Amino acid sequence: MRVLVTGAKGMLGSALLPSLLPEHQAVGVDLTDFDIGEGAAVQKAFLELRPDFVAHLAAYTDVDGSEANPQRAEAINAVGTWNVAGACADIGAAMLYVSTDYVFDGRQERAYREDDCPHPVSVYGRTKLRGEQHVQSLVARHFIVRTSWLYGPQGKNFVATILKLAREREELRVVSDQRGSPTYTRHLALKLAQLLWTEAYGIYHVTGTGECSWFEFAQAIVRSGGYERVRVAPIASHDSGRLATRPVNSVLENRRLLQINLGTLPHWTEGLAQYIEEGRRSGEFAILEPDHPEGSLKSEVTGL
Repeated sequence: MRVLVTGAKGMLGSALLPSLLPEHQAVGVDLTDFDIGEGAAVQKAFLELRPDFVAHLAAYTDVDGSEANPQRAEAINAVGTWNVAGACADIGAAMLYVSTDYVFDGRQERAYREDDCPHPVSVYGRTKLRGEQHVQSLVARHFIVRTSWLYGPQGKNFVATILKLAREREELRVVSDQRGSPTYTRHLALKLAQLLWTEAYGIYHVTGTGECSWFEFAQAIVRSGGYERVRVAPIASHDSGRLATRPVNSVLENRRLLQINLGTLPHWTEGLAQYIEEGRRSGEFAILEPDHPEGSLKSEVTGL
């Protein structure tokens, strides 16, 4: 099968491409190849490449940046996805769209299921939801995969930032009243590659097993990295000074994966251990800037 991956140079895209080989003829494209916000450019590329399947990972993921610049978030997450979905429809390609826990408001006490009604509370969440709706309306054969709290090689992420700051500081202050499921990109990529074969189209939640708060996640990172001397202090979301509202409960129930007997991802602690070991071997970790969507850190308030 010919598979086209958008956002191929990103954290998830760089993990997905090798997961598709050698079973598929996979090619990756990114912003340097064409702008998904330009409909004509997308159509031209798709007509030339003629993929059977498109994994659409390209997105504007800066949550606070989306609040400050909603036009950019709309152009990439909503209009860009409309363009990709329309091009898929034109050539008869199936499509996988990676979405987010931010399509929910986080007020529900239990984990969110695939059939729960979305209600985003941020510009980022609203633009990603519009992307979902475009895929559903334009592409008959589609997967929509919502995931959360991504970390892995080849990108800015919470784990790498905590380890960097733990080397520099004696105390880290991290939000403790938001809960979710950390998800290792290599684990997610393998599951996406498996899902592609099923042709069991629809909406899926795919996250690391288990749940924690950002505070608990940071504690585990510090311990796993060997920085027991570093104190991790909890703070409330309203003290973080972030521009966009985050869901308090970001836990997603991976119900549909179990229904199709595909199985869930390993526990998030296994992913963390694997990523830290990989980082030790390579000697490098990506550095997360304060505006990353999946973290809840701010220098002025948290001391990070």
